[in-house]
Amino acid sequence: MNVVAKQKQQYVTIKGTKDGLTLQLDDRCSYEDLLKEIEERLIKRAGVAPNSPLVSVHLKVGNRYLTPEQEEELRALIRRSKNLVVDSIESNVISKAEALEWVQKMKISAVPRIVRSGQVLHVEGDLLLIGDVNPGGTVIAGGNIFILGALRGIAHAGYSGNKEAVIAASVMKPMQLRIGDVMNRAPDYKTDEGNEMECAYVDEHNQIVVDRLQLLMHLRPNLTRLERRM
Repeated sequence: MNVVAKQKQQYVTIKGTKDGLTLQLDDRCSYEDLLKEIEERLIKRAGVAPNSPLVSVHLKVGNRYLTPEQEEELRALIRRSKNLVVDSIESNVISKAEALEWVQKMKISAVPRIVRSGQVLHVEGDLLLIGDVNPGGTVIAGGNIFILGALRGIAHAGYSGNKEAVIAASVMKPMQLRIGDVMNRAPDYKTDEGNEMECAYVDEHNQIVVDRLQLLMHLRPNLTRLERRM
């Protein structure tokens, strides 16, 4: 009777790329089995010359969450090979702290108040201010700033470097506008004397432009995401 040996399941798929090696790691097996196979397939390989150049290794762990200690263990294990070094670890899973940080950045903070001279209102995501920003007052947001009132103070949108952010106000008479790292002080631009709501954005010349609010739907079509977040 012929006995067919059961083929061992592979937990590590290795692909060579122009940037080095990519290791696709199974996210359903145990962490211990993963370590064992990496050691068998990489660390114990023969034929590596002592003076071989370093090869970058990119790990893709799929839906497996790795603790910082496990990440360091993987790096150390692969470093035991003569010429391999982990360059990146890519996971589809984020920690609770990272998830909370992402939620804060995507959040719309609706604040009914007047920001008076000397006061600073700072939010992580988008800001919807129902009130005025008086001269000397400052509003800062990681995302967009929407003011249902008069902006006569300072507004800084996209403070972490997001130049796609916008600033909109019912009355646009600011002391200073800033989007990302681009700044525009009054009176470097002119606003209309009418009662139309206006918006400020960074154009293709890396300049802050103030124009009619109606242009935003064409300039920043991704703002429709606000409908899903309100």
